[in-house]
Amino acid sequence: MEVKTSLLDNMIGVGDMVLLEPLSEDSFIDNLKNRFDHNEIYTYIGSVVISMNPYRSLPIYTPDKVEEYRNRNFYELSPHIYALADEAYRSLRDQDKDQCILITGESGAGKTEASKLVMSYVAAVCGRGQEVNKVKEQLLQSNPVLEAFGNAKTVRNDNSSRFGKYMDIEFDFKGDPLGGVISNYLLEKSRVVKQPRGERNFHIFYQLLSGASDDTLKKLKLHRDFSKYNYLSLDSAAVNGLDDAANFRTVRNAMQIVGFMEDEVQSVMELVAAVLKLGNIEFKPESRCNGTDESRIKDKNDLKEMCELLGIEQSVLERAFSYRTVEAKLEKVSTTLNVSQAYYARDALAKNLYSRLFSWLVTRINESIKAQAKTRHKVMGVLDIYGFEIFEDNSFEQFIINYCNEKLQQIFIELTLREEQEEYIREDIEWTNIEYFNNAIICDLIENNQNGILAMLDEECLRPGTVTDETFLDKLNTICAEHQHFESRLSKNSKFLTDHSLPHNCFRIQHYAGKVLYRAEGFVDKNNDLLYRDLSQAMYKANQSLIKQLFPEGNPAKVNLKRPPTAGFQFKASVGTLMRNLQTKNPNYIRCIKPNDKKASHIFTESLVRHQVRYLGLMENVRVRRAGYAFRQPYEPCLERYKMLCKRTWPHWRGPAREGVEVLMSGLPVPTEEFSYGRSKIFIRNPRTLFFLEERRRQCLQDLATLIQKIYRGWKCRTHFLLLKKSQIVVAAWYRRYAQQKKYQKIKSATTVVQSYTRGWQARKLLRELKYQKRCEEAVTTIAAYWHGTQARRELHQLKEEARNKHAVSVIWAGWQGTKARRELRRLKEEARRKHAVAVIWAYWQGLKIRREYRKFFRANAGKKIYDFTVQRIMQKYFLGLKRTLPSMSPIDKNWPARPYLFLDGVHTELRRIFHLWRCKKYRSQFTEEKKVVYEEKLEASEIFKDKKTLYPSSVSQPFRGDYLEISKNPKYQKLNSAMEEKVLLADVVNKINRANGKGTPRIFLLTKKRFILADQKTGQLKASVPLLDLTSVSVSTQNDGFFALKLKEGSASAVKGDFLLSSEHLIETITQLHRIGAAAGDKEQLKVDISDEFVVQFNHDKVCVKFIPGSPKNGNGVSCKRKNNRLLEVSVPITA
Repeated sequence: MEVKTSLLDNMIGVGDMVLLEPLSEDSFIDNLKNRFDHNEIYTYIGSVVISMNPYRSLPIYTPDKVEEYRNRNFYELSPHIYALADEAYRSLRDQDKDQCILITGESGAGKTEASKLVMSYVAAVCGRGQEVNKVKEQLLQSNPVLEAFGNAKTVRNDNSSRFGKYMDIEFDFKGDPLGGVISNYLLEKSRVVKQPRGERNFHIFYQLLSGASDDTLKKLKLHRDFSKYNYLSLDSAAVNGLDDAANFRTVRNAMQIVGFMEDEVQSVMELVAAVLKLGNIEFKPESRCNGTDESRIKDKNDLKEMCELLGIEQSVLERAFSYRTVEAKLEKVSTTLNVSQAYYARDALAKNLYSRLFSWLVTRINESIKAQAKTRHKVMGVLDIYGFEIFEDNSFEQFIINYCNEKLQQIFIELTLREEQEEYIREDIEWTNIEYFNNAIICDLIENNQNGILAMLDEECLRPGTVTDETFLDKLNTICAEHQHFESRLSKNSKFLTDHSLPHNCFRIQHYAGKVLYRAEGFVDKNNDLLYRDLSQAMYKANQSLIKQLFPEGNPAKVNLKRPPTAGFQFKASVGTLMRNLQTKNPNYIRCIKPNDKKASHIFTESLVRHQVRYLGLMENVRVRRAGYAFRQPYEPCLERYKMLCKRTWPHWRGPAREGVEVLMSGLPVPTEEFSYGRSKIFIRNPRTLFFLEERRRQCLQDLATLIQKIYRGWKCRTHFLLLKKSQIVVAAWYRRYAQQKKYQKIKSATTVVQSYTRGWQARKLLRELKYQKRCEEAVTTIAAYWHGTQARRELHQLKEEARNKHAVSVIWAGWQGTKARRELRRLKEEARRKHAVAVIWAYWQGLKIRREYRKFFRANAGKKIYDFTVQRIMQKYFLGLKRTLPSMSPIDKNWPARPYLFLDGVHTELRRIFHLWRCKKYRSQFTEEKKVVYEEKLEASEIFKDKKTLYPSSVSQPFRGDYLEISKNPKYQKLNSAMEEKVLLADVVNKINRANGKGTPRIFLLTKKRFILADQKTGQLKASVPLLDLTSVSVSTQNDGFFALKLKEGSASAVKGDFLLSSEHLIETITQLHRIGAAAGDKEQLKVDISDEFVVQFNHDKVCVKFIPGSPKNGNGVSCKRKNNRLLEVSVPITA
């Protein structure tokens, strides 16, 4: 069986204030503080939830918590906002009752977070499905959009809602959300143009400037710096824990999920930017010839950018800020606006533009989230509206906010009493009339159609003639002087004449939450909320469609001379509609309380909480609930909880639950007037009775626990004894077995010892016999062996004698055979020598005969022919060998075959030279004209810089490109390229060295056949154009740097500002090109290149020495140039390894 819990179990303080005993304001606050200190931020007053803002995250909103409170009775678990949300949702789903959740409290008490928690809980427990999830996501994502445009940082709250919001969430018969409708009330649009100290404008302005991309800001003509906009306060621009950039991305994503099109988002951002630009428009006074004053715009740049954003002609809006047209019947009168009127018109336009944009956003969100089905829906309303406000300086906004709270308090008391009465009737309990303070008299003071403050304010606004706040206050003093809740020093009531806490320009109203002092200044203007018709018509002329929707009254075809309704009249009508809507639904209340003004956790300011408890009427709410019966509970859980108090109901009651409760209560010493039986619940009048039941239950639980412990200990001891007894029997049996086993082992061991001794004696006897037998056998064997050995030795001696004899014969025979062989060998050698001598003599003889035969053919030139033949053969062999060992065709290959003969030394050298020339010719024949020019440039660079400039070797492998900027193709330099009349030979970026500080300025360096040009790198603007005829020489250092000085001819037009000291990454190529152009021009001397580590440069009329020193610069590994004095620039060049 599932164990049920209750809010009475493990309770910290009292979970339901109805049960608080004794009941007083101090005990009420002490109970709140006790629970707050233990992180219990929720407390009940019957079905009302009190929520304390903890100002930190608590682990009580997890998915497990959602499941814990899902489908559970309201009082079954400890107090939580999820319990109220679940009760409202189940009543809507199962009982088909429309619900409304009213969330009230002052700014910073956590109303917005409470509404989010309610919506997130409902979204978590309702159905699933693709369409349902989409609706839930859209409903949840509407919050970030409305918070960005309707919330702001105040001194009391970093995310304060500056508008009232009521959302109707529509469900189908299964309890799945279908859509919703949002209503907004009284956006605090005055915040757009002015914010109190320590507060910010609406979040969206800061989010846009912080989170938008650079391209977006450029399109909107905005800058990230908040200080550039007059409408943004700077003292609180940055808020700790608030990431405006991340929130902007969240808002953009939420708008996309809700269903905003990209062009709609862009239009919204353009309007926000236009409001910022509007605040920067300033006016200056100007006198006309007729003596009247008029205003003119100081700087029209912001006006121009604003008009470009909205698509309005600048002249139209400028005139609307300077003139006002008044229409009366068929006449039109145009008057000029002075500076103060122009500023009023500007601020009125900004406030109307932003407030209408906010209303359009709410309408647009409603279009996306509204239910598509036409059938009847179940509705749950969530009201998140401003709490009661009492500031040091209270104005029109606080007046109507507090009026709204008066109406909510009125309906709260009415609906609470009605709910109590309905439950009593439903349970058939006698209803007792409850007396309470009815604030209808305060509501009537404000909203009465004849003598109400709002009616008199509207009447004063519509009255012809001069209307001021003073005339309005006079009217209040005349009509409301006798009202018991109205106070003013100017009224006829004499008791306030000497009240110095009440200024002359103020009046005071005694609200249900306390007295509030209102300053009459600004009431008339804020109630009028006028926007000049000229500005409306100017806005309607905008090209942007959204602007036309926001200002329909500006349409010339629909001119309406009727005065628009006042702000007070509109708000009164909206509140009336809201009240009628709430009265048709079942109410659920969340009262939010702020524990401190520091927005810090773990701090409980008793005076602040006491003030909120008073103006929220929480004590009165407790008294209303306790006026009848303080506690009620269904029979089943009541019997389940208290059945141990009666023997007849313990441990199980077999009959109906009500009969069981009656039997239970009849057996307890509780007076019958302290409780009543309803149809399904028992009602307990006094909390003391409930605490008496709880105390008896606690005692019974202790007795039951003692009984359970006694029975358990007896069972445990009996079990232990039986276990010991069983164990003793087992141990005894095992011991007897062990003893017998030990006795048997002893007997067995003794037997084994006797047997072993006997077997040993028998074995030793047998061993002696075997040893004797073996000795006998060994003696016989030894004698036989000796005999056989003697016989063998005799036979061996005989065989050896025979072998010696046979060996002697073999030796003698071998000696004889050797002698015979040696004799035969000497004979054969002698015979061979004789045959060889004969052959030699015969050969000599034959040669002599041949020489005698052919002597007649040889003459004196025979030796020359033999010589020529020999030389020809040697040369043939030399050339064939040279053909096989020729080196490669590369001109830089210095290999050559070695010389084979000394007499070929000259030929060998000449052939090497001819071969090298031939292969160079073959290599040159492969070159194109362009390649030839490149090699000519490299050759000329070698002649100028080789072994003279350290930078030269690193440039050999780099090809000379010439045009490094691609000036003819780059659109950035199109204007500069079109100005060039000649072909550009070299285009590069160089640094022009400033004589004053040695720093470089990037310049474009262009070289043609007749001149060189310096231009600005960013703009392409021409800075200098110098003919090459005026260039006399170029100076460079010997080190690894890119500095060079172009020295100009003295007295020439180009030398007015002196020589040029430049730095280039392509120094070698630049000097080479200058040198080649000078060499190619026949009418000009060849350019002189001076390579030295110290040279003089002419700057204006002064000569400055440029000195190059080796060493590592302080900043990095590059070359640095520093000015030492007026006559010396020192260039530090790092030493390369």
